[in-house]
Parts: sequence; structure tokens; C-alpha cells
Amino acid sequence: MIVIYDDLFAHHLAGIDHPESPDRVTGVAAHLEAEGLFGNRESARDATLEELELVHPRAYLDRVRRDVDAVGDRAGYLSTGDTILDQWSFDVARRAAGGAIVAMERAVAQDEAVFALVRPPGHHAEPARGMGFCIFSNAAVAAHAFVKRHGGRALIVDFDYHHGNGTQAAATDGVSFISTHAYPAYPGTGGPNEQALADDWAVVNIPLPPHSYGTEAFVATWQRALPEIARKLRPDLIVVSAGYDYASGDPVGDLGVDGPLAAGALATLIREVAAEHSRGRAAYCLEGGYNIPDLARSVAATVRAHDAAASSIESADRSAIGSQQRAILDRVEQWR
Repeated sequence: MIVIYDDLFAHHLAGIDHPESPDRVTGVAAHLEAEGLFGNRESARDATLEELELVHPRAYLDRVRRDVDAVGDRAGYLSTGDTILDQWSFDVARRAAGGAIVAMERAVAQDEAVFALVRPPGHHAEPARGMGFCIFSNAAVAAHAFVKRHGGRALIVDFDYHHGNGTQAAATDGVSFISTHAYPAYPGTGGPNEQALADDWAVVNIPLPPHSYGTEAFVATWQRALPEIARKLRPDLIVVSAGYDYASGDPVGDLGVDGPLAAGALATLIREVAAEHSRGRAAYCLEGGYNIPDLARSVAATVRAHDAAASSIESADRSAIGSQQRAILDRVEQWR
């Protein structure tokens, strides 16, 4: 599996005590190297302003640049809310969005899965508002870049602990979004009634109990949901908002899920769904995951699952799926 990475990612918030630290990517990179999984590595590039404008209006891009310039050599906040910035943040966020686009480009060119090991994450960044730890909506930018260049449809799969409100806000014009997430945890969106179906895109939210769901139920929910959604939408590319903060012990998330075990199971599922619908094309973008050893093991499990193309899905027990989640899936399965 190709991994997209850039040393610039370590500059954002360096030396600042914050959960979204440079150690998240440097620690994962070191673990992949030690496990012999980092040999197929490529560099990221900056997203162009035109690429960022596929999701974010120019006025927002200008605001981020002004806010970064204003903090100087100290940390400060993005003026749209709760996102911490330093002097490197605009450049690093632009490179992260570009890394997601490179992952998309390689996935399309080679009909395979590619992992963008990027930061800052992106799925909370709405078109005109950065939120959480997010500045630019990396997965949404990559998905819209694919639709603009290649036509067809992109499906964004988000299994982060938190709801990707920014990605959902960008779902339109061939870009669909499906998410499991703790609810009503931050940012408080993605409730059971936030569903949409249009001619060429859809939004599917499957909210989960915020503190305990379990590995079997988590994997079974995705094993039921993703193949059905893919059959209905027929995506030409799968973009994965790969947030691993669902794992037990994560200081910012924790759904009571075995992180590496679930990561391998989800990656195997995504690999098989991509093989059926999108010629194997899947572009992963790192989102959350703040217990760094567990994050590193989970990313490694993702890479191994895609490299081990002969392995097959082990079905989780669907009776473990919660009643509210089953009701949502029942409704989704009745769509067209």
C-alpha cells in the first residue's frame, strides 16, 4: 500500500501541548518503518488554491492566512472558533489537503488503495469555518477533485469517533458521505434524522452510543452498512476519513472498540467493496486517533489488510448491532 507522507506535517503545533501533536504522524511513520510497511512511500504536495476552492470559498482561505500571520511566533486561535493555529498552520494544512489529493491521484492511476498520513485532520472543517483540530476539509477536497477531473461519484467513508460535520456540509454533486460516530459527542451533529438522498449523492449518519459500543457491534454495523450503500450509489472512488479515536483508551474518543482489530476488519471490508465498485480505488486520509501507540498499530493493521489481498472478511455478529442503528439501516436499505 502506498503511503503519502511529508516531513512538513510535523511543523504544525510543534512544541505545543495539544492532543493533535506532531507525534501522531511521526510516531505512526516510525512504527510503519519498523514493521517494514513504509517502503512504498511518496511525498505530498501543496493543494492549489483552486483545489481548496472546490470546498472552501476564497474568503475563508484568506481568513486562515490572515489569522496565521496574526499569531506570529505564538499560538492562537482561528477566528472561526476553537481551532489552534501557529505560524506553520496554513502551509501544513495546505500540504495535508494536497496529500489527500495525491492519495486520490495515485489510487486512480493505479487502481489500488493509498494512505495519506497527513495532519492536521480535516473532517470538522466546514466550507467557511474551521472547527475542532481541522482547518481544511482534506477528504472532501480530494473527493471533489476526483469528481471534477474524472467525473463519476465518490463515497466518503468516515469511521472516526466524532461526526464529520465539515465533510457532510460538502456532500453534493457526486460526493456522498456515510459516517458512524458517537452522538451527541462533539460537534453535536450527525443525529439519526440527518439523512439525505439525492440523484447523485447521499448522506447517511449512523450515530452510536458515546461511550460504549464494542468491537463486534462496530464492525458488524459497517459490514451491514457499507456494501448496501455502495450498491445503491455505485461509487467510482472510495475516500476514507480514517479516524482511529474510536479505540478503547483513546483520550479524546473511545467507543470500547479494539483499535487494531477493528482497523483490520474495516480495511478488509473497504478493500472488497472497492474491488467490487471502484476498481480497487480507495484513498485514506488520517483523521483522529490520539493514543499514539494504538494509532500506529491501527494504521499498520489498515496497511496490512490492503497488502494481504487474499484474505477474506470474517463476518461479525449482526445481532450485536444496536436497535437504533438497526432501525437506521433498515430505512436506508429501503431507499431506491
